[in-house]
Amino acid sequence: MKRLFSLVSLLVVFSFTTTDNELTKKERDDAIKHCKETQTNLETELKGLSEKQLNWKSDDSVWSIAECVEHIALSEKNLFDWAMSTLKDPADPAKRSELKMDDEAVKKLITDRSFKVKTREGFIPTGQFGDAWKTFEVFKERRAKLINYIKDTKDDLRNHFAELPFGLIDTYQLLLFLSAHTYRHTLQIIEVKSIPGFPK
Repeated sequence: MKRLFSLVSLLVVFSFTTTDNELTKKERDDAIKHCKETQTNLETELKGLSEKQLNWKSDDSVWSIAECVEHIALSEKNLFDWAMSTLKDPADPAKRSELKMDDEAVKKLITDRSFKVKTREGFIPTGQFGDAWKTFEVFKERRAKLINYIKDTKDDLRNHFAELPFGLIDTYQLLLFLSAHTYRHTLQIIEVKSIPGFPK
């Protein structure tokens, strides 16, 4: 009886001390901090711009600032939906050996503007949300959803994966990729503002 009681006690302790591969507090804090920083960086670059400045294009091959903002808002949903779709497959911890980059390398890669990617259908701006500020509000709503998800999720984001052109990343890294993508196009906005002829 004593041995049985000890076994039951051990099982109870074990059940409260093991994890279900949830994110650590540091992982949550780091991702949320990054999401907030990239949102703030974008808002800072947009502040004070006139409609003329927001919609100015040096030529037809370059997006306006308003188009950059719409691309960011579209990507916020599309990339988040992609991340959620990876969770439909079974978790596969064995795949972790295939990862080539850590979290910081993923963020650094996507913000490298020398690395160009052709924009796919569904990510191309069409003016569907209205002006740049209405579009920015759409982005903010979607970013708030992302932050709340990271804050509360119990999903195993480290053992689900997505294949990108540069290699395999885990789902947590895909969410970091999403946040860093915002900064990538904030840098594009800065580039537009520096083009000769940009309205004063």
